[in-house]
Order: sequence, then structure tokens, then C-alpha cells
Amino acid sequence: MTTHFHRRHSRWYEVILFSTLFQVVSGLLFIVLLPTAVVWPLQKILFAPDNTIINTMLASGLAYLSSLFIIKKLQKVPESNPIAYAVPTAIGCWAAAAIILFFLREESYSRPILLASFALMLIWIVLGAYANKLFNRKKFAVVPFGRAKHLECDHTAMMINLTQPNLGNRRFDGVIADLHTPELNAEWQRFLAQCTLARIPVYHTQHIIEALTGRVQIDHLSENQFGSLLPSSIYSGIKRFLDCVLVILLSPIILPIILIAAIAVKLDSKGGAFYNQKRMGFRGEAFTMYKLRSMRTDMPGKGYTVGEEDPRITKVGAFIRKYRIDELPQVLNILKGDMSFIGPRPESLELSKWYEKDVPFFSYRHIVRPGISGWAQVTQGYAAEVEGMTVKLEYDFYYIKNFSIWLDMLIVAKTIKTILTGFGAR
Repeated sequence: MTTHFHRRHSRWYEVILFSTLFQVVSGLLFIVLLPTAVVWPLQKILFAPDNTIINTMLASGLAYLSSLFIIKKLQKVPESNPIAYAVPTAIGCWAAAAIILFFLREESYSRPILLASFALMLIWIVLGAYANKLFNRKKFAVVPFGRAKHLECDHTAMMINLTQPNLGNRRFDGVIADLHTPELNAEWQRFLAQCTLARIPVYHTQHIIEALTGRVQIDHLSENQFGSLLPSSIYSGIKRFLDCVLVILLSPIILPIILIAAIAVKLDSKGGAFYNQKRMGFRGEAFTMYKLRSMRTDMPGKGYTVGEEDPRITKVGAFIRKYRIDELPQVLNILKGDMSFIGPRPESLELSKWYEKDVPFFSYRHIVRPGISGWAQVTQGYAAEVEGMTVKLEYDFYYIKNFSIWLDMLIVAKTIKTILTGFGAR
């Protein structure tokens, strides 16, 4: 059967404009060749070694290509705002290129061209992020049966419910259907087959819910899905190495902050500067987690732990909690292998036992090392009740299922935002 359905952005000029190749070529022309063509003739009159132009173009070109690559990866992660991470990514890649030139002791490069390329790259990246937000909001046709009929539009995707198995002249990025519902009759199944033949993707509802919310719904997990929740063993090893390197590199900054905060805690209230507690960690093994003390030691904690206002929190404690300074001693846990910079937050042994009774699959979150910051913390904030913990666990499962350096990078960026805004502080 011949179908006349067409996918969105499938016209020849749209294919070209939205292609990665076009972004690479046009970006290199604007960021690398344009400043070189304008600045180089003027600089060459004054002084110019033979390999200067080559080194300069390579550095600026690699900075742009690496920025584009990282941004493309981050665009696939839910809750990611391309405008928010585009500029930090561009700055980071350009800084990396400058550091490489410095350590190579390569002096044959043009500073004016590099600076001009950097300015143009910022402009290009920001314009690209705005264009992506403006023109690339996903548009889905929804087969209105089962769980699919409950899908709603958000800032990243538009959902249009179909009334009959036909797209007409409308173009969509994909079709969403609950492939497990008995309501999906033969006529609608033929329609989905036609969409596939027209190269229009057909997505199962659960896949879209995960992609839009950043959560894996545990009430719809089945035994055969746990294979997809196994984190990459290769990246686990790489991440462990990077954690140790980062602790060593950041120690000159972190240690003085811990020292100053510890003195402030000691002067503010009676008790030690540090607080140690047993937590449930990697592979369900208990470990001692280190924190700066943020509460009074002369008040009982019963009845306070789930309240928004805990009277035990000291003035200094409120400050170090808001800006996550109380978590800094956990770099020692990272060196010991108990924790990572990024991962599900470890719970106390008592809470873990409580959650395991009331929250399905809770113990599965221990398949990766717990972290100082995590996907649930930067997305949801603090949760203590069972219902909130269930949502938190869904975020943790999403992190495990999509365990990658790109998700970790986004969590780092969101953690910085969290520190500045105090979101989820307790």
C-alpha cells in the first residue's frame, strides 16, 4: 500500500539546514575562516611565522567542533536547556584549546585571530541554541489509546491526539502509541506500519515518558527491563579514575573551604566540626559518610527530619547546607571508593530499610556508587516521604539506565545552578 505521509523537516532544504554537516561547514566558515581572512593579512605585515596560521586555525576549529559535539550529546538529555549550557560548553572547549597550546609550549599562533574566533564562536553557538529552541520543538501525533491518551504538551514537545488513523497533510517528528494496549485494533496497527514505511518513527509511550520526564516509572517495570538498567562497566572504571583525578586537582580549593567552614561550625555551636553517619552504599554495603556538622547536638531529632523547618539547624549550618559546603568532606569518601562526585544520594541505614519495605526495587539503586550530587537532587530536590522517594527512585533509575559522561556533565552544570539558587537545600 502506498502512503503519502511525510516526516517533519523532510524537505530537501530542511534536510540540509538541519543536518550536522551543514552546521559543521557553516560554523567553520564563520568561526575559523572569517577571522583568519580578516585579521591575518593585517598581522602578517607585522610578523608571522609560517606555521602560525595553521596552528591557529586548528585550535579554533577543534574548539568549535568539540563544542558542537558536546552540545549535540546534551540535547538528548531531558530537562536540558540548550541556551543554558551552550555558552559554558563553548567557553570550556575554547579554554581547553588554549591550555593545550600552553602545555605544548606552542608559541606560533595568532592571539588576535584566536580571540576573534572565540567571540564569533560564542555568537554562533548562542544563535544556534536559540534556533534549536525556536524551530526544533518536537511535534508528535498521539494514538489516543491506553497510557498514550494521558500525554500532555510541555516546553520540549507538542502532542496532537489523532481522531482517525491518518496524518493527512500534517507532518510530525514521530507517532506515539501504547503498543501494549488491547485498544490498538488492526486498523490502527496498519496505520503505524504505514508510518514506519514513510520513515516516521513510532515510539512506545514509555519511551517518550522517560525522554520527556527524565524518569523510569517503576510501576511499569518488568523482569526483562533490568538488562537495560545495567550501567556500563567501562564507563564505571573511567569514572572512578576521573573522580580520583578531580579530587587531587580540586584539593587546593576544597581543603581551605573545609577548614574555614569547620572553624565557623565550631564557633557557632557546641560539638565537633564534623558529623559521621553510616549510609547504604555501592552494592548495598554500609560505609561511613563524612559531613560538616550543620545541626545542634543538644536537641533530639525525632519528629523533625521530614519537616521543612528543622529547629536543630544552626545559623552556620543553614548557610553551608544551602551552598552544599557541608558535603565537601565527602571527597575523602570518593578517594576511598565509597562514593563518586555524581550518583544517587546515599540514604541512612534506617531510611534504607524503611524504603525497601515500601518502595519497589529500591535496593537496585545501589548498583552504582552513590554521589555527592545526583540526577534526582538537581531535578527534584529533597524528598523524605515514601511518595517523594518513589519519584526520586524513578530519577535514580533513569540515571542508571542512561549512565554516561554526558548525563554526568549535565548534572555538574545543574549542580552549579543548584548551589547558586539553593534549590532543594535542607
